[in-house]
Amino acid sequence: MSVEKGFTKENLDYYLMELAKEFRKRNGRNMPAEIVLVGGAAILANYGFREMTYDIDAVITASSAMKEAVNAVGDRLGLPNGWLNADFKNTNSYSPKLSQYSKYYRTYSNMLNIRTISAEYLVAMKLMSGRRYKKDLSDIIGILSEQERMGESLSYQQIDQAVRNLYGGWENISDYAIQVLKVALDSENLKELFMEQEREEALSKQVVLQVQKQEGEKVAESNLDAIIQKALRKKKDGKDAR
Repeated sequence: MSVEKGFTKENLDYYLMELAKEFRKRNGRNMPAEIVLVGGAAILANYGFREMTYDIDAVITASSAMKEAVNAVGDRLGLPNGWLNADFKNTNSYSPKLSQYSKYYRTYSNMLNIRTISAEYLVAMKLMSGRRYKKDLSDIIGILSEQERMGESLSYQQIDQAVRNLYGGWENISDYAIQVLKVALDSENLKELFMEQEREEALSKQVVLQVQKQEGEKVAESNLDAIIQKALRKKKDGKDAR
């Protein structure tokens, strides 16, 4: 699910506050709910390098009244159905251990406990997703950069442990995502590397949209890396020839 205008840190907090009020009204005060924010929403909550996200992916632990509350808040505030996306559980970056390795963020209305993902686990999730045409890889660099700025730099050992804790190992993480991580960990200028990765992601997205338009249907995820790599190589060869 995505919302056209995007979610910012400010309106994310507002929507969660409204959700807590609605949930308390429908559920009473006896059974608090827990939501673990992941992906772009977790980055908004913890960092400043992203201005917005178009998805609020979450792991939700609550009574059935939560679904009613989500729909009611969405209707009242003009958000699409399912604006709080629990379908994240169907993606390859989901792990049933996420709640175990989450950290406290905020409590709303004494009823809704919000947690987010710690830095190394967020990097692990972005590695597992590893989409070159989204913001997964630039997000990794952004997280490393802000952790460094805060004096809490992440090491490969921390990330390795997080990958193993969530997914049991690196077998399902792409070689390209691993390469980006290694370059970032060795980089002396993460801000510049972040901008370079963003430019490549924008170009990759253009490639994907162009191929989809030509073929008239969504391109299979399994073929995207090869398609993007070929297009980027062709663009680079064109520049070198000039």
